[in-house]
Amino acid sequence: MIRPSAWLALAVAAAAVTLSAVPATAAEEGPEQIPNGTFDTGSAPWWSTANTALEVEGGRLCADVPGGTVNPWDVIVGINDIPLVKDETYAFSFFAAADPGHVAKAIVQMPSDPYTAYLSANPELSVSGNGYAYTFISPVDQPKAQVVFQLGGGAAPWRFCLDDVSLKGGAEPDVYKPDTGPRVRVNMVGHLPSGPKNATLVTERTEPVTWRLRKGDEVVATGETTPRGTDATSGQNVHSIDFGSFTAAGTGYTLEADGETSRPFDIGRDLYDRLRDDALKFYYPQRSGVEIRDDLRPGYGRPAGHLGVAPNQGDVKVPCQPGVCDYSLDVSGGWYDAGDHGKYVVNGGISVHQLMSAFERAAATGVFSDGQLDIPESGNGVPDILDETRWEQEFLLSMQIPDGKPHAGMAHHKIHDANWTGLPLLPHRDPQKRELHPPSTAATLNLAATAAQAARLFAPYDAAFAERNLRAARRAWAAAKAEPGLYASPSDGVGGGAYEDADVTDEFYWAAAELYITTGEKEFADHVLASPLHKADIFHPEGFNWGSVAQLGRLDLAAVPNGLPDRDAVRASVLAGADKYLAIQKAQPYGMPYGPAHFEWGSNSQVLNNAVVLAVAHDLSGEAKYRDGAVETMDYILGRNALNQSYVTGYGEVSSHNQHSRWYSHQLDPSLPNPPRGTLAGGPNSGLQDPVAQAKLRGCAPQFCYIDDIESWSTNELTINWNAPLAWVASFVADDAPAASCEVAYTRHGAWPDGFTAQVTLRNTGVKAIDGWTLKWSFLGGRKITGAWSAAVDQKGSAVTARNLDWNRRITPGASVTFGFNGRSAPGADPAPERFLLNGAPCR
Repeated sequence: MIRPSAWLALAVAAAAVTLSAVPATAAEEGPEQIPNGTFDTGSAPWWSTANTALEVEGGRLCADVPGGTVNPWDVIVGINDIPLVKDETYAFSFFAAADPGHVAKAIVQMPSDPYTAYLSANPELSVSGNGYAYTFISPVDQPKAQVVFQLGGGAAPWRFCLDDVSLKGGAEPDVYKPDTGPRVRVNMVGHLPSGPKNATLVTERTEPVTWRLRKGDEVVATGETTPRGTDATSGQNVHSIDFGSFTAAGTGYTLEADGETSRPFDIGRDLYDRLRDDALKFYYPQRSGVEIRDDLRPGYGRPAGHLGVAPNQGDVKVPCQPGVCDYSLDVSGGWYDAGDHGKYVVNGGISVHQLMSAFERAAATGVFSDGQLDIPESGNGVPDILDETRWEQEFLLSMQIPDGKPHAGMAHHKIHDANWTGLPLLPHRDPQKRELHPPSTAATLNLAATAAQAARLFAPYDAAFAERNLRAARRAWAAAKAEPGLYASPSDGVGGGAYEDADVTDEFYWAAAELYITTGEKEFADHVLASPLHKADIFHPEGFNWGSVAQLGRLDLAAVPNGLPDRDAVRASVLAGADKYLAIQKAQPYGMPYGPAHFEWGSNSQVLNNAVVLAVAHDLSGEAKYRDGAVETMDYILGRNALNQSYVTGYGEVSSHNQHSRWYSHQLDPSLPNPPRGTLAGGPNSGLQDPVAQAKLRGCAPQFCYIDDIESWSTNELTINWNAPLAWVASFVADDAPAASCEVAYTRHGAWPDGFTAQVTLRNTGVKAIDGWTLKWSFLGGRKITGAWSAAVDQKGSAVTARNLDWNRRITPGASVTFGFNGRSAPGADPAPERFLLNGAPCR
């Protein structure tokens, strides 16, 4: 993911860049700034890079663009010494053609490093040619600006022709206005029958109005809206619509109010199953170091990236930045972090953790199965979600500094290209030198946390890999304690994001929590209990992200079985945080549990992370309000927002599909795909750090600080750590089973060096008899049942299934059944299971 500091050199204060059908009308048109823009006197003073030659043909300036280039700036046609005046609005227009058709870049920029762009556009050129017109405001006085057409980055040669180039001041700035569609805003995917159902109406009216729920031509429910006044996050006057009492499943519903009809949506129990899977399938095409098979991802197949096959320099033997170390490491594999080719430990850490956390929560349910994600490892007996997380975890392990080297046991902060690359650029075509960056305490603790978690989750499937992770976690913990203040430099942002973080108390807390849950050892419990964050209120309105990870430790201490002495207080703190998010959600007319005055970079992921807190609170308490809060959060992500669009590719009638990416670059190269179905866009960002956002969104209300443009990397990037909470929450929402009327008592009766015996009592707390029962739970670590009595017990991985025998099939109200088993012990902590499912529904 590109961080703001990584692009300070490129940040632009330009105001309004817009594409229009004809040149902007000037209030008082200024003089022409482009000499010989009609090429009547030849090609001078225009110039080109050495790999192409200029010629005038039929009154147009033409150039044969060579194929096989990598970056857009590898082939340039341009003109120098163009004067610009600060705060002046300019009209820039030209005619251009391409044979065959091609996307080019048209830029007005600073003439020297860092080549700050005052206008950057991506005209799609045709063989017959078209006229293009833009306006922009110059943020500086610049007597020697450049106008350049960047033409490189294509595999095949093509011919470029240009004419009628004009740049004049005195233009009227055009105002970007997004198409927000109908004023009734809904979750365009739909609603669960038993869940909340809400919509938002944008209207000037201040009194309640009638709403109608329709299925085709039939009105199936009616009611009145609730006026909410002006919504601070959008600047709109809005009403709320609550149609939660309607529960009939069906397709093609619409809401009608104030003369407007919403986009269609469905009601059904299985609406989120595919989203859960698609959000996880996102990760396979993000893999580095391996061919992406087109038979597994039709339309997304590509050669392996960064394996050292020309033009790649590869990740198999990567040196450090000059002066950082005297060795190289094989750091191939892992996931590309975002739309660039970088791989970052601190961003990989939270991503792999949240996917493992989703599995750990639902291991007993079987929803995460082998074969679910259509990946190369499918069919190996391991749930696909674990195979996918292993791909990243192996990379994180490879970033640990070997013994005998300075900072041994620490983890390098990141690895990426020595310089930034342009869009589009598939990973296997990246020619840049790759470099390891200095180690950091934050990265080292991310490794300690995820490796400790992986140790307990992989133990039932691959004991050797689990042990390797635990060794790495212990080494990382010891190294971080020895060097607690080794911080990533905020200026290390060339070629990749800096990911600076000068406060690692949260990383220490998270790592200690995971190590304690896995090992049960006093050292880690003591660190957790002594941390200033342990009793602090860490559930902030803006949520959490890669730089704020204490919440990950708190949530796992609350939800994953462990013996921490004050665990009741830990659980209470999660409920208190969830109550805070419910209050924020209730106050927001658009229903998101997210409350900062200005939306943060990647706000969608932080909205979803707050929904994770709500979901964990539901698991802890069984209270429906928390489940409903998490479910309602998906409304905002999937269309019930000020822009009236889904932020997940392929979900909803209108969805993000031009996310910032070097290989999902259909907007720039029609031969390339859009991001795969299930890809989350970063979302509104009040910071507007990229030129497109600065140009088109200046002065935006928070929810309007977003544009679905591939060049808007500050609002529209895709990243591994944004899809992770989407997958987590989608899996929770897809798990729509109501609580069962039962209680479970799990009792450990005895243990010996390599084994134990336990008893389970299942009690019917309801008013109806249970006629046939299946009880499921999961074991922490590598514990394995070896024999059972009074039940048929089966175990796959960590998931245990106990079924009734004929004689104890029926449990009357108030009655109970008891069964027992022997098991094989495993190293580490051995807390009793806490989450039990009776016939697929949680016991309370």
